[in-house]
Formats: sequence, structure tokens, C-alpha cells
Amino acid sequence: MPRRSPLVIGHRGAPGYRPEHSRSSYELALAMGVDAVEPDIVATKDGVLVLRHENEISGTTDVADHPEFAARRTTKRIDGISLTGWFTEDFTWDELATLRTRERLPKIRRSSATFDDAQPILRLIDLLDLVRQGSIEHGREIGIVLEIKHATYFEQIGLDLVPLIERDLRASGWADGELPLIVEAFESTVLARLKKAGIVASFIYLIEASGKPFDLVTALGRAAPTYAATVSSGGLNGLVGHVDGISVNKRMLLASDSTLVADAHARGLRVFTWTCRPENTFLSPHFRSGGGKGAFGDYESEWGVIARSGVDGVFVDHPDLGVAFFRG
Repeated sequence: MPRRSPLVIGHRGAPGYRPEHSRSSYELALAMGVDAVEPDIVATKDGVLVLRHENEISGTTDVADHPEFAARRTTKRIDGISLTGWFTEDFTWDELATLRTRERLPKIRRSSATFDDAQPILRLIDLLDLVRQGSIEHGREIGIVLEIKHATYFEQIGLDLVPLIERDLRASGWADGELPLIVEAFESTVLARLKKAGIVASFIYLIEASGKPFDLVTALGRAAPTYAATVSSGGLNGLVGHVDGISVNKRMLLASDSTLVADAHARGLRVFTWTCRPENTFLSPHFRSGGGKGAFGDYESEWGVIARSGVDGVFVDHPDLGVAFFRG
């Protein structure tokens, strides 16, 4: 059954106020009342799962300022896209632990950028413990929405994420359903493998507004289905019994003729959406105001459309605003 109000999920913590995936970002999100927080996970050379938006870390750490790592700068193809920078899989955990986090969008979030270079990178096990303790401290159940990044790519280079995720979840007591766990990915195959491994969680298929999932492109080539086909009526039918829901780009809900939430609910699937942000640069054009890209626009009107769609969960960068609006 759909919730009366959607889950409010701190997207990488509270990145509207602190550098994403930093300890202070997550602690602030918990203090602001979120139902859950969402980490992105990637792997190190020695199989440690760390919290980063991407495995390329030049924009979210001070790695470029470390002369000892200058030779690690390289160009790779990640999910078919060429990227140049520094990549987590080329570092051991001990090496990454010497880096410090930075605001990914410093021109838009100048206040958050004042916390640059102050905090180390977190491992997944650090966050699992932090949220468990935060639930006790704040006197309410707080969940984790674990996003798996680039599973097919990592498997291709010999760093299969599935056993690493299972290891950390079981070691931290998050694998048996005692604590609220949701696992999500843009690749359905990694979700199926974790479900088969006996991880007790809700499994949510992330859906882009365009393109095709990399795991299916790798397996099927041009015959791989598009994300759009996956959330058509026939595509949704095919998801039943395999995943518990979908998490879609908010543009797919803002279309005036969207019946996506109702269609998914009719099949017993939950629907989440990403990402609710108040700054002009992230809002649909007709909800923007003056003041530049970093100024807040008429986000409440945009979020109202999303809320009225009946969505089950929303990812927010400013947890205080999200809690106030979606639970108001």
C-alpha cells in the first residue's frame, strides 16, 4: 500500500549543506529527521567499499593536491563513457584514507564548500554503524538506501561488488531484516544476485529518463531494452516478482500526462523519485526564479506535483526542507 506521505531520504546525507558522503553530511541528515539516507558505493583496489558519487574522485576529494598520486591520473571508459581523473579502484583503502572530501558543486553550494578538506572518506561499514547508532540517539528507526554504482564495470575488472556488499552487510548486522534496508541500482542483474544471496531488503530498480542499462547492453548489445521500455505497461509487468519497485528521474513524474506511479502501484510496485532540490539550476524551467543558479526557486510548486503523484519515496539534498514539505 502507498504511504500517506513519502519516505524522505537524505540523498548522500545532506549535501545541500555539507560535502556529500561526508560524516557531517550524514549526521546532519539524521538530525534533520530523514527516514533514511542514501550512500553510493564503489570499491578500492583491495576490495573495500567506500562512499563516493562515482569511482572517479577528482571532483569530490583533494586527490589532485597529492603529488604522490599524480601518476595515478588516467583515462578510462566507465559504462561506455570516457572519463579522465583518479579512480577508487587504483587506490588501496589506506591510500584513500589520506584524502579529504570536497563539495562537488562549489559554484552552486558555496556554503557547503567551506567544509572542504576537513573530513576523510567514509567506508560503507562506517555508515552502517553511524546510522545504527543514529537511530538509537534520535529515538526512531532510520534506514539505508544503498545505491550500487557500476557493478558490471567493477566485475569486468575483477572487483565483483556482490560478495563485498554481502560481507559488509552481514558483518554489520544489516543483512537479515532487523534494520530497514533498501538496495537500488541502475543495473537489475546485481539486484537479482543480492536477492539470491539472501540479503533481506527491498530491491529498487533505478530508471534513467533516457538510455539503456549498461549490464543489459553488455549482455544483449543493441537488443537491450531502454529504460523507457522498462517502465511501459509491458515492461512494468516484467518487473513484478523480480524487484519491489522503481526509482525514477523526477522528470518522468513532472510530465503532465504521467501515469507512471499509478501504473506501478497497480502492479504492486513502489515508486521513488530523484532528486528534489530547491536551487534554480535543478528545477524545471517554469519553477525557476531570479538570483542565479544557486538561488532557491519555486521548489514547493515542483515538489507539490511530485507529492500529488502519490510517490512512495523522495530523495532530497536539503533534508530539513524535504521533511517540512513532504510531511507537512
